[in-house]
Amino acid sequence: MSVITRFAPSPTGFLHVGGARTALFSWLFARRHGGRFILRIEDTDLERSTAESVNAILEGMTWLGLEYDAGPFYQTQRFEYYKQIIQRLMAEGHAYHCYCSKDELENMRNEQMARKEKPRYDGRCRHRTAPRAGVPPVVRFKNPVAGEVVVDDMVRGQVVFKNTELDDLIIARSDGTPTYNLTVVCDDLDMQVTHVIRGDDHLNNTPRQMNILSALGAQLPRYAHVPMILGSDGQRLSKRHGAVSVMQYRDEGYLPEALLNYLVRLGWSHGDQEIFGLDEMIRLFDAGDINKAASTFNPEKLLWLNQQYLKNSDPQHVAHHLSYHLGKLDIDPALGPDLVEIVKVQRERAKTLVEMAHASVFFYRDRVAYDTAAVAKHLTADVAAPLGDFRARLGGLGGWQTTAIHQVLNAVAETHGIKLGKIAQPVRVAVSGGTVSPPIDATLWLLGREKTLARIDAAITMLSGT
Repeated sequence: MSVITRFAPSPTGFLHVGGARTALFSWLFARRHGGRFILRIEDTDLERSTAESVNAILEGMTWLGLEYDAGPFYQTQRFEYYKQIIQRLMAEGHAYHCYCSKDELENMRNEQMARKEKPRYDGRCRHRTAPRAGVPPVVRFKNPVAGEVVVDDMVRGQVVFKNTELDDLIIARSDGTPTYNLTVVCDDLDMQVTHVIRGDDHLNNTPRQMNILSALGAQLPRYAHVPMILGSDGQRLSKRHGAVSVMQYRDEGYLPEALLNYLVRLGWSHGDQEIFGLDEMIRLFDAGDINKAASTFNPEKLLWLNQQYLKNSDPQHVAHHLSYHLGKLDIDPALGPDLVEIVKVQRERAKTLVEMAHASVFFYRDRVAYDTAAVAKHLTADVAAPLGDFRARLGGLGGWQTTAIHQVLNAVAETHGIKLGKIAQPVRVAVSGGTVSPPIDATLWLLGREKTLARIDAAITMLSGT
């Protein structure tokens, strides 16, 4: 049997970290077992579903690299199929029309609560044969009244639900539109989903869905209910903890691989290993190794992980993502040094691509934005002579290479009897505007001869007051 998994978000908001982790676990399981991964958009909540949310989900999946083998399928385009399933359940005696009004249902609940019973529909329309005039009915699934449902969960083990605790849920509203528990069953059946990996907030829906599938004579999928993600305060993850759109992490300068690596470790582990390449994740991931306990979201750990990826990933790959962030600063990366070389000299000191982009701006701007404190400290009268000497020697330099530039720095320091830093730091301020840059020889090499000399000339002019 070929493995088929699915990710089925509702387009009522952005793709957040919880949803992204569910998608990742489902994707990894399918990839490890040579199966198929389906994307399904559960958009039957017509009031809350939006095109913007659909686009946000698709954009997030693309950025993360979680390619799907089929889809996206939209439930709103499958209403005729759901209608056929509802009619079949009715015809085979597994569903019935319910004419109870809202007031009747409210009175029923109040009476049950007064008796200290669990509020639930009591099945009073189960055996009704005549319609109620002027009342459009809902359709309820006729849940078994005896026995139990055993969910053989890949994370939690066996979870048992008594059918007496499950009432006859509504599978079609009075306007004929299907409900969530019906559509998800129909889709999983039609798409031949073999493994359902989803959040544990769906666990209480599972026995109901299993009963509907059994009524349809379907083979039941395996389920894995993943514990929720908590904030540092132990509460369910929310926006204040970092449960923001996946795309916000892109905008904050995270690599998609770093976020995926972090998400896979939120509830799954392989020994003490912290960093996993995508191929490793696929090879090692097992749903049975998902932790039963909830995981805590730690932004500092994610930031550390992103820094490791910036340091150790292929510079060409990092440059691909850095280009986006330079563009956000109105910089055309083509009009300056090779972006791959920029990554090589900047990645040791940057934690995010945003930091790296801001630290690299001076390479691409025509004019230097000087930090006044850096100028006051390092471009002082006593550096005028060594800086002028350095400029003269650079102007006559034959080859523009880091080794030759470094030799000139050493020669100037020795000639003027100063430490290397006393010439290197003024030069750094002159060409970058501040006190932080890659090694000064690499900085000048990347800037190129023309820009370097022009910026040093500007600093000398500033020193002379002319």
